[in-house]
Amino acid sequence: MTLTRGNIRGYEFDRMVLLFSMMDGSREIPCAVSASAMDDLEHASRTATSQREEQFLRLRDRIEQCASRKFDAGELEGTPPGIILRSIDFRG
Repeated sequence: MTLTRGNIRGYEFDRMVLLFSMMDGSREIPCAVSASAMDDLEHASRTATSQREEQFLRLRDRIEQCASRKFDAGELEGTPPGIILRSIDFRG
């Protein structure tokens, strides 16, 4: 089953990730995408923290497709199990 769009949780400065969620039916799957992955996707360098949510919105479709692929492959991490997207996940 393909995941569907969830919510944007915001940028977590300490971990340098933007938190969001995807939905597996009625179950919410926590997700995160690294700031460096988003910068790599846009060929940008060091997007300002205040601009991270806007950057996510521009890249949202690509990020969510990648999250769905990792979910389908069973590549969940952490507790509770979630999806963490890094630059390497967008290569290839």
